[in-house]
Amino acid sequence: MYEPARIEWDDEKNQRLLDERGIGFEDVLEAIESGRILADEAHPNPSRYGHQRILVVEISGYACVVPYVQEGNRRFLKTIYRSRIYQKKYLLRREA
Repeated sequence: MYEPARIEWDDEKNQRLLDERGIGFEDVLEAIESGRILADEAHPNPSRYGHQRILVVEISGYACVVPYVQEGNRRFLKTIYRSRIYQKKYLLRREA
């Protein structure tokens, strides 16, 4: 079960993500609140990002990875990217 936390992000980064990728942190927050969390796990590259975890959420029918840093009851979202790997792992297998 995903524990509620204070979700934070950088507004400039959010605007850049909206401009470049068409998704923003508000979409992630809405996915969390709607229960579209697919996974919450350790970062797949612990040697470089051992201080981060990743949240995988469904946004517009696609698996999106959201690296974040946990500090107490605060989760600071770093970025968002669509992932074919997690799409296959979590969404395509549900359709099979």
